[in-house]
Formats: sequence, structure tokens, C-alpha cells
Amino acid sequence: MSDAPKTSGMTRLRNYFLTGFVVCAPLAITAYIAWSFIGWVDSWVKPYIPARYSPDSYLPFPVPGFGLIVALILITLIGFLTANIVGRAIVNFGERLLGRMPLVRGIYGSLKQIFETVLSNKGDMFRQVGLVEYPRKGVWSLVFVASEKETEINQKLDQADDPLIAVFMPCTPNPTTGFLMYVPKSDIVLLDMTIEDGAKLIVSAGLVSPEVKQMVVVNGEPIDGVLANPSVAALAQPARRSRTASSRPNK
Repeated sequence: MSDAPKTSGMTRLRNYFLTGFVVCAPLAITAYIAWSFIGWVDSWVKPYIPARYSPDSYLPFPVPGFGLIVALILITLIGFLTANIVGRAIVNFGERLLGRMPLVRGIYGSLKQIFETVLSNKGDMFRQVGLVEYPRKGVWSLVFVASEKETEINQKLDQADDPLIAVFMPCTPNPTTGFLMYVPKSDIVLLDMTIEDGAKLIVSAGLVSPEVKQMVVVNGEPIDGVLANPSVAALAQPARRSRTASSRPNK
């Protein structure tokens, strides 16, 4: 009898600790990543700022984030200048110079295409999450399905009415690395979850899964929504017909 209160008290303390850990850990990790990013940008930008314009020269302590602010202003200014004719001509001249360098032109061209694809609003990024059987039959892996485009690979390998689609299979817990595969469209099981939910599933190693929409069937037709009894309005008309037919007197 004397051990019951002690066990209950320790259980409550453990639950309090776990609850506090769940609340504090994401905040601490987010603050650490943000602070590290600010320090990394400051270490790159601050050495190029003249001493008379740097607040660190007038204050007894360094000002974190000043280099990040300067970098954001410079990037915005470069974007503004590039939008006009003179800036566009300068950028085109610089790109022509880079295009003449054997090694640099390949790296620059690839990086530019990646950033243009990621930051553009043309819908050329991954459009859906799916499943494919990999690495063997019966084992399914999560993939991001790219948009269907006609490429040389499609021209050489496509089957009739079953084109190949580029899919990216990310690795856990880093979704930025993975494998690019071309899979027949019929072998891909498309999911309703968003790209963000799929990325969370990958990063958390399956611990954080998105909510599942239950399918409600009314009159033989599936309807998206929470699993519950059909509404009275949906069943009122068939019910009236049934009661009318059953209530007719036999002749």
C-alpha cells in the first residue's frame, strides 16, 4: 500500500518531464538552427563591410544578424537591378563568360536550373506523393512524383499506354538526398497526402504521419469526410420510397 503513492508520483513526474521535453526540444532545435544560420551568414558578410559602417566598431559587443540584414538588402538590390535592361545585359555578359569556362559552366548551369525550378511558380516541381515497390516486391517505398514530360528516356523505353514517370525516392532522415528513378505509371500508387506531409513522414522516419481522410459511402458513392452515419437528408428520399411501397395495400 505504501508503494502506490510513490509509483504514482514518479509516473506523474516522468509525464511532466516528457511533456516539457516535447515542448522545449523543437523550440531549442529551431533556435539553434536559426542562430547557426545567422552566425554562418555573418561570418561570410561582415568581413567585407567597412569598419565605419559596421555597428561592431562602435559597440562593445557584436551585433548578431547585421550581416544577414546586409545580405538580404544586397540580394534584393541585385534582383531590382537585374529586372531592368542594363542589369539584364550585365548578367547575360557574365553568363557568357562563365559559359566559356569548361568546368564552371556545368556547375553554374546545373545550379541555376535547380534554383529556377525550385523558386519558380510554374508547377514544374514534384506534384504528388506515391508508393513504388522497392527494393523488392511486397516492400513499398515513398516517392515524390515529378510532372510528366516527354524526354529521350520516354521515347526509347515507353510502353503503349504506360509511360515512364520520373520519381524521386528520398532517404531518411534527409529528404534532399535519394535516388532518381523512371517507373511505369501503372506501378505507382498515388497518395492523397501533400508534399509537405510526405517530407515530414520521411524526416521523422514514419513517426509523424498525416491525418487520414475516411471515406463515407452514401448510396454507393464514396464521399470524402469524417467517418460517420449518413445525413438524414441523404437517406430521406430512398426511405420515403421504401415506406410508400411497403405501405400500399395489397389488391
